[in-house]
Formats: sequence, structure tokens, C-alpha cells
Amino acid sequence: MSIAQNKKAFFDYFIEDKYEAGIVLEGWEVKAIRENRINIKEAYVIIQRGEVYLIGCHVTPLGAASTHIRPDAIRTRKLLLHNEEISRLIGKVERSGYTLVPLDMHFSKGRVKVQIGLAKGKKQHDKRDTEKAKDWEREKGRIMRAHNK
Repeated sequence: MSIAQNKKAFFDYFIEDKYEAGIVLEGWEVKAIRENRINIKEAYVIIQRGEVYLIGCHVTPLGAASTHIRPDAIRTRKLLLHNEEISRLIGKVERSGYTLVPLDMHFSKGRVKVQIGLAKGKKQHDKRDTEKAKDWEREKGRIMRAHNK
């Protein structure tokens, strides 16, 4: 079941490969995510000291969050991946000029998972080509519906 999607990532990047990662959350964050109070549009993923982190993901705390903690809406959250996946990602990001972007946040067997994509940035003309192709598909659908009536 999908919680949040980053559609902007598909517009700004060519997605080469996808990985599913667990995410380290606090209790109030899980409750807020279950209420769909999350935004991953401005988020990105970095690798530091052999660990993967999600930065810029905004989780709006619930009004009835715990009284003895101070919720930080955009704190850095650690992502959980296997060591061989992390080393593969390090090689791609450092040598090949790729970047890591969060694509989707969803539930899997009751746990919150993040799908991250190994991405290469699009140039402005690539974005225009993508937009033209999408517009043509939409127009083609309209023509086919009008023709079938």
C-alpha cells in the first residue's frame, strides 16, 4: 500500500535501478505516516561512512503527539540496506556520477519501506521531450476515444 510518491523524481531524473530500504523511525513518525502526513518531494538520499540517510523528508507531527518529546519534522533518517547493496550504491554514486532519490514510501508487511532510485539527472531538452511524449499519449487517447464513439 503506497503512502507517498515522488512523481517529480521521474520528471527530473532517468531512473536506472530501484532498491527497497527500511527506514528508522520514531513512534510519533509512524503514527503521522499512517495518517498520510508525509512529503518526500524535496527529499534526497546520501551515503556517509558506509551508511545511507534520507534527508529532507517532511513528516508533520500529529497534534496529539507525545508531550515529553520535541518532534523534528525534517530530521535525518537512516535507511536500512544490506551491506552488498550499500557497497554497490557507493560505487555507482562516487564513480559513475549517479544520485539517489526517494521514489516511493509504502507499507510492506506492516513496516514502512522506502523505494530509492539510482538516477541520472535529465537535461532541460530531455525534460521537454518527456513532456512532449506525455502530451502526445494524452492526445492519442482523446483521438481514439472520439473515433470509437
